Amino acid sequence: MMTATTAAVVESGGAAFTLSPVELGAPRFGEVRVRLVAAGLCHTDLGAASGGLPFPLPGVLGHEGAGVVEAVGPGVTRVSEGDHVLLSFTSCGNCGKCRAGHPAYCATWLPLNLIGGTRSDGSSPITRDGTALGGHFFGQSSFAHHAIADERSLIKVDPDAPLDLLAPLGCGVQTGAGAVWNVLRPRPGDTIVVTGAGAVGLSAIMAANLTPARKIIAVDRVPERLHLATELGATHVVDATQQDTAEALAELTGGAGVDGAIETTGNTGVLRTAIDALAPCGTAVIVGAPPFGTEVPVDVNMMLPGRHIVGLTLGDSETQTLIPALVDLVISDRLPLQRLLTHYQFADINRAVADMNSGASIKPVLLF
Repeated sequence: MMTATTAAVVESGGAAFTLSPVELGAPRFGEVRVRLVAAGLCHTDLGAASGGLPFPLPGVLGHEGAGVVEAVGPGVTRVSEGDHVLLSFTSCGNCGKCRAGHPAYCATWLPLNLIGGTRSDGSSPITRDGTALGGHFFGQSSFAHHAIADERSLIKVDPDAPLDLLAPLGCGVQTGAGAVWNVLRPRPGDTIVVTGAGAVGLSAIMAANLTPARKIIAVDRVPERLHLATELGATHVVDATQQDTAEALAELTGGAGVDGAIETTGNTGVLRTAIDALAPCGTAVIVGAPPFGTEVPVDVNMMLPGRHIVGLTLGDSETQTLIPALVDLVISDRLPLQRLLTHYQFADINRAVADMNSGASIKPVLLF
């Protein structure tokens, strides 16, 4: 049985989102149908909408959904009709990385989440006038009133949990938090620098504030975001429009360097600065993604004193463990996520995009 719904469709690379009637097929084995309540807007959505990623268009994006399960397909055991859920990325569950607790590095991650636009069998859950659209984005395509989602994408939450607040946990927040908790794992006295005070960077700062790190340094070009970073846990800030970042980091660390760096901007010059700022045995975590094929030169001899460069996808999160922990921290206000959010009605999605691009909104959340 088909379900008629409304989705924000991107017709071609660079086009605006257009609300359009679409149809969803019945959930298949391991799938559920979710009625969306909220969905976060992420730069990855905008990258795909621009045509910068090989996601098939016309298509439906969205990968930070939150809603209520309306129907379950065969084989689904984790959730039931009526459950409230957050939606995150999907994975096969069977490869070595999935079995080892690293589903963000699933052998089939790219086609299942980012660029395939279909299920693993080549079919799309979404059609319009009988023609398949690009769908299954991060196993969900949640820029719609309803979505067919993989069971592995879902995290069950309490019915009283505020879905409009928790939706961004599915990507941006867990990426920033995971960079701190799963990769850097700060020890007492460590110094951490976060380059870029957007949603991911500020999430990393909030997460670092819950560790024994001694110094948490935020680097950005927008004074208002640096002020917010201070309120969320940064002990020091660097305004890159007023200071040379490398010199400022050297001064703040007495020349010793930082123990951990999280680079969220995707700017190769900023990444190189973060790498060069590392102390011996320090680690730079690459989160921001420049265009495919981008390279950054590294001084090999500088790396020999135990320095590390680590790429990161989605915080190296095992979603069934990390996201419930994040939910508890947000609800208890130990992770004040609401400070980052601006809410928009779904019909205003293009205004949300414009505000995100201009910097007027750090993390837009669409309401259905």
